[in-house]
Amino acid sequence: MSWDVIFEPQHLLMYGQGLLTTLSLLLSSLVAGGVLALLVALGLTSGNWLLERLLGSFTYFVRGTPLLIQVYLIYYGLAQLEWIQARWDQIWPWTYFKQPFFCALLAFALNTAGYTAEIVAGAIRETAQGEVEAARAMGMGRWKIMARVVLPGALRRSLPPYCNEAVMLLHATTLASAVPALTDITAVASRIYSDFYLPFEAYLAAAVLYLCVTFALIGCFRLLEKHFLAYLVPRTH
Repeated sequence: MSWDVIFEPQHLLMYGQGLLTTLSLLLSSLVAGGVLALLVALGLTSGNWLLERLLGSFTYFVRGTPLLIQVYLIYYGLAQLEWIQARWDQIWPWTYFKQPFFCALLAFALNTAGYTAEIVAGAIRETAQGEVEAARAMGMGRWKIMARVVLPGALRRSLPPYCNEAVMLLHATTLASAVPALTDITAVASRIYSDFYLPFEAYLAAAVLYLCVTFALIGCFRLLEKHFLAYLVPRTH
């Protein structure tokens, strides 16, 4: 095995740049997707039949189609429409569609929003009816109950499954290499493989980086769970 090629300064720098791209894509997708997921989850549990159907169709499409197809639909489909290309030099927000990073970010944010929305909506539906009735007895209105009682508890209960979703999204960012001019960790490994024909070394180095980021991500969520879910731990007397 030729590890000397991997540890050359220019190649280590390439992996570092790929790592930064992957982390930027992951964190941006989690933030944007998380905000959208919260709005969608509130719509899914709003009681409005039409709104629930429309948002349910969105989550069904996101969860029922491969992420790679969604990336292609946005980068090779939506971003290549003549109507958008005629406006992407001057008119906001179409100006962003000529940026590969934005197209990948949009695809990943919508994808994680679809999965996360169902997680949060499920947690909202699992709220104990006694908590809601107690809040009503105190004179709280519907939205105040949602903001102060239902949503805080639902978000806490969503942490464990959301941790899995975040890890899956990290692994899914490998599909960003399908977007030209976007150099993530996998794209760097593919470039070294094509230049030096070192598939094992190139992809093993990429796997180590993904593994380190995965452990760090899980560790962060474990700290959040320890803080926000401490009340669920049985007390010993």
